[in-house]
Amino acid sequence: MPHVSEFRVRYGETDQMGVVYHANYLVWCEIGRTDLMRHLGASYADVERAGTALAVVEAHLRFMRPARYEDTVRVTTRVADVRSRTVRFDYDISVGGVLLATAHTTLAGMAADGRSTSLPRELRDALQRAASE
Repeated sequence: MPHVSEFRVRYGETDQMGVVYHANYLVWCEIGRTDLMRHLGASYADVERAGTALAVVEAHLRFMRPARYEDTVRVTTRVADVRSRTVRFDYDISVGGVLLATAHTTLAGMAADGRSTSLPRELRDALQRAASE
């Protein structure tokens, strides 16, 4: 089940030529996955309050075209894979139907002491349902 987040490129996200600085694409991925999780009824804040943090353990970006100041960006986010301790999200980042970048991130469950832990059952179930749709 893909989830779509849309927003306009802010001036502070660009360089002097009006082109988006590459690190901002990871911020946009975070917007996409937090919106998706909230849509599934499992916000980051709720997961953390329940005692599990989600740490990014892998990130990959592939750029095709640049985003520019004032573009309306569309981030399409999907749950790609769910394991007992990790979840992978895939992203398509586009403007006006033109694909600018693809990305994926893998997040792992972390306990308060910093050790790896299983994803909470309710979260894992919601993510697995989204991955299969």
